[in-house]
Amino acid sequence: MKLSRFVFSVSLCTISLQINAQESNLPLDKIKLPPGFSISVWAHVPAAQAMTLGDKGTLFVGSKSAGNIYAITENEGKRQVRVIASKLKMPTGVAFHDGALYVSSINKILRFDAIESALDHPAPPRIITTDYPKETYHGWRYIAFGPDNWLYVSVGSPCNICETDLDRFALISRIKPDGTNYEVVAKGVRNSEGFDWHPDTNELWFTDISREWMGDNLPQDELNHAPEKDMHFGFPYCHGLEVADPKLGAKHDCNKFTPPAIALDPHVAPMGMRFYTGSMFPADYRHNIFIAEHGSWNRSTKIGYRIERVQLEKNKVTKKEIFAEGWLQDNEAWGKPVDILIASDGAMLVSDDMAGVIYRISYSQP
Repeated sequence: MKLSRFVFSVSLCTISLQINAQESNLPLDKIKLPPGFSISVWAHVPAAQAMTLGDKGTLFVGSKSAGNIYAITENEGKRQVRVIASKLKMPTGVAFHDGALYVSSINKILRFDAIESALDHPAPPRIITTDYPKETYHGWRYIAFGPDNWLYVSVGSPCNICETDLDRFALISRIKPDGTNYEVVAKGVRNSEGFDWHPDTNELWFTDISREWMGDNLPQDELNHAPEKDMHFGFPYCHGLEVADPKLGAKHDCNKFTPPAIALDPHVAPMGMRFYTGSMFPADYRHNIFIAEHGSWNRSTKIGYRIERVQLEKNKVTKKEIFAEGWLQDNEAWGKPVDILIASDGAMLVSDDMAGVIYRISYSQP
């Protein structure tokens, strides 16, 4: 497949800053964490969403609404935030592989080669594919490289609820790093904005945001497990734990589809998820799943706006609990967690597109 270049806007806006909780003007004292954990603002990044780390420790951040891609470097505790690309269309997903940064932009996947050596003067990216749908409804895409070195790309449904081409929409796909060999990995996935692979089994786990307008308490959002290719997770016929869709559910028995590994609360909007692979947190946190819940937008009593912790035993969920909460106060939110990343020192980084920051959650023995 021939790789093409295109003209794009680069803004060399560089900001040097040293951040602490006092400078952030955010009520971090409202965040409740387990004993020994603490949270601070690590960087200010407008509308921060998906994150990925480069080989040299650069944190790359996508931003759907800002249209920018950010690169954050750290030297002696000071962070430098650069805009390395701007005026892109919903550049939400970011992934790093073999020295290159991959970025999703609706129907396109872009690649910035040798980017960590050219943060101040990045070259225009290459387009590795333009084959993804152009629809903007759920058109922002989460991307990540799997253990097989394929680039996995989510494709949301083009609607709240509708029958659609399940080889084109409502799925998780994968492509080779050069954009070729498109395959569908999982079907019936309404809108996944986060996935990761179990560190031991290399099996895929992902979040899925269920449909709207079935009331405050239906349907549940989902955490799913896809140990095999081509599993169907129910959309648009079934949601959560075998909840038949009121419009389309009569067409298929929910027992035909793969149920979620665990049903989350309704309308919490689970987005980024990561297995904890660091060594900073206590030993019983290792290989737990952490889920960023962005929060409900049309529920009469808001829910979400927090981070959930999910414990597993042999690929079975054994426990789910709230790990961090407090971004929602008196039914009003001041922050919305989006993505989670485990830093090289074992701390947890959390992006927040409402507050426009990246938090650092660390642990020290109480």
